Amino acid sequence: MLSWDEFEKKEITAAVNTQAQETLSAITAATQPEPVTTAGSSVNAASDEKEPTAMQQAINNLATLNVESGLEELEGAAMRVTVDEKRMINCRADLNQLVPFKYDWAWQKYLDGCANHWMPQEINMNADIALWKNPKGLTDDERLIVKRNLGFFSTADSLVANNLVMAVYRLITNPECRQYILRQAFEEAIHTHAYQYCIESLGMDEGEIFNMYHEVPSVAKKASWGLRYTQELSDPSFTTGTIETDRDLLKNLIAFYCCLEGIFFYCGFTQILSMGRRNKMTGTSEQFQYILRDESMHLNFGIDMINQIKLENPELWNDTMREQATQMILQATQLEIEYARDTMPRGVLGMNAVMMEEYLQFIANRRLVQIGLPEQFRDAKNPFPWMSEIMDLRKEKNFFETRVIEYQTGGALSWD
Repeated sequence: MLSWDEFEKKEITAAVNTQAQETLSAITAATQPEPVTTAGSSVNAASDEKEPTAMQQAINNLATLNVESGLEELEGAAMRVTVDEKRMINCRADLNQLVPFKYDWAWQKYLDGCANHWMPQEINMNADIALWKNPKGLTDDERLIVKRNLGFFSTADSLVANNLVMAVYRLITNPECRQYILRQAFEEAIHTHAYQYCIESLGMDEGEIFNMYHEVPSVAKKASWGLRYTQELSDPSFTTGTIETDRDLLKNLIAFYCCLEGIFFYCGFTQILSMGRRNKMTGTSEQFQYILRDESMHLNFGIDMINQIKLENPELWNDTMREQATQMILQATQLEIEYARDTMPRGVLGMNAVMMEEYLQFIANRRLVQIGLPEQFRDAKNPFPWMSEIMDLRKEKNFFETRVIEYQTGGALSWD
């Protein structure tokens, strides 16, 4: 019986090294056209009498196929990837080889995201519709909060999704991280769907809501700030590989994970979830609660990705970059404070703009520390401890008792 022991190690190595070339030879041979005959005539004779058939034209086109252009890529793809070859950015190993995993945290987040799938239509909006149509159901300040937040979020999640698809996915060169990014992009689409579902259910003016990022200054400034960090990276010709371009990618990740999802979302989430605690707009609040669950995971994934890039590329994280990252988080905090003042000109829902400012400073300190930067707001506290409680809930009914929130596929939301 044949045994692997009969082979010398050098023979095994040689066989592996010639795998790509043999694959190419097979492809080349397969693409060479063979004479095609029909009953009673040859191909050449038939071609003198009539135009070639569609199949014959396809064969003729394959005859000119140039396999040389793909030789380098194919040879690289034929080699097995080791864990040590994997990197977050500028990796030259085959990106199609998912395993072996190097970043188990990325794969686990992908699995957790898939387990927590939900759809907007699953949430009952009947109570919200009745309350919204009742002239005395909500105060003018409460109505402003609902409109402003649906106006901002309906665009913000689209901006995040566009950035993921057109910039981040292409430039992150690790397959398990890419797997989660694909899941995140889908979740951003679900979130945009959820806002549209709320807007449609409540019978709002869709033109007014979806154009707020053009027309309302506090909303427009946040959207414009985020777009600054994706325009260059969205250019298909943009590539990483230099310190300057690698830092551009790092700035993009900080802007979208730490600032847009990590700061810009928190005023609106707090406002809408506070309504739910008061048994108002419970369907909309539940939509936001599920979205907050997803966004919390997005944020944690982004922080891990940023820190991993810093670890693998320490030359990027110099004093200048640290100062720029600090400024980005401080600017985002100020923009969100301005948004809070615009949406809460007076006290409402047990909160006001001053309390929200302290909360945002508390959140900003957390974002700074998470990426290795010092806090900037001394003694900032969390004036809304119930927000932390919401995010820590597991296997309990949510605070307005509309459904169980331990959600798995076919089940209920888990807040782990």
